[in-house]
Amino acid sequence: MQEMTHKASLDSAALALQIKAWGRELGFSAVGIAGIDLGDAEQALEAWLAAGRHGEMDYMARHGAKRARPAELVPGALSVVTVRMDYWPRAADARQQLADGERAYISRYALGRDYHKVLRNRLQKLAERIAGEIGPRGHRVFVDSAPVMEVELAKRGGIGWRGKHTLLLDRSGGSNFFLGELFLDLALPADALVSAHCGQCRACIDVCPTQAIIGPYKVDARRCISYLTIELKETIPEALRSLLGNRIYGCDDCQLVCPWNRFARITAEPDFAPRHALDAASLVELFAWSAEEFERKLAGSAIYRIGHERWLRNIAVALGNAPSTPAVLTALRARADDPSLLVREHVAWALARHGAGRLASL
Repeated sequence: MQEMTHKASLDSAALALQIKAWGRELGFSAVGIAGIDLGDAEQALEAWLAAGRHGEMDYMARHGAKRARPAELVPGALSVVTVRMDYWPRAADARQQLADGERAYISRYALGRDYHKVLRNRLQKLAERIAGEIGPRGHRVFVDSAPVMEVELAKRGGIGWRGKHTLLLDRSGGSNFFLGELFLDLALPADALVSAHCGQCRACIDVCPTQAIIGPYKVDARRCISYLTIELKETIPEALRSLLGNRIYGCDDCQLVCPWNRFARITAEPDFAPRHALDAASLVELFAWSAEEFERKLAGSAIYRIGHERWLRNIAVALGNAPSTPAVLTALRARADDPSLLVREHVAWALARHGAGRLASL
């Protein structure tokens, strides 16, 4: 019996190494293995939800503790293969784009193809490779698509440590990468934790435009620009609009300032290359897109899911923060009578910011 157990242990260790090799062949820059006991992560999650810091993301509260209990999410799960794929594209300089008030800033992760599809397809191929080696196994793939604590799992899979901005960090790759998970009904040896290397640095906390990082490892999503421009479905709070600058989809500030991102790698994945020159587009140009243009140009993009109305809402705020040029004012006035109340409200605010009067009827 002892000999058989030892052999099984060796086999599982060898399989774990093979899974990591297959993952790298599929384009993942790191592959780790985590167990399903997330320990005290559940308590921290409950405290965050109780404080209401998830805002309108009702799905966070709806699934509640299930996020911290992988075996409840996927009955029979014994291990989680956690993967990382670098996304930083070869694109127009992010800092220069942020500094130009007439340009639109889109988070670098969203400039190309929807990462959900890319990672999900690769993870499914990884599951098929495993099945081809040891026979069909119960499995489920996740890419930011279910109540999964992906950063916690990646941390416990030895891929990196949680930074003070709550994102995962790696010494050789910074934080500019996507995470995905493959839940397996297969017992595999978990990887060792990686020690944290943030030290006394608080650059990410200090740089946050809306002060959404309220302390080390604590983010109030209700103030986060990514939440405001992507998750929030209604009106952007007026007190926060001027702080958004020209950021129309997401925000990279806490990552741009992080010292570890000096080591971030340019992605080799062609699907993440910028489309339609979104890395250097002007606000006026994007504000002129019709609903048909939005759907055609952003099909297959992560941006597509916010829809044309919220796209215009976000750009209207950015135009309110832009220089008062004739082109900016003309663009805003052209949508002062937009059919959408949401768009009209934000256009009226933007025009008032430029001293152009509240021309839109609410």
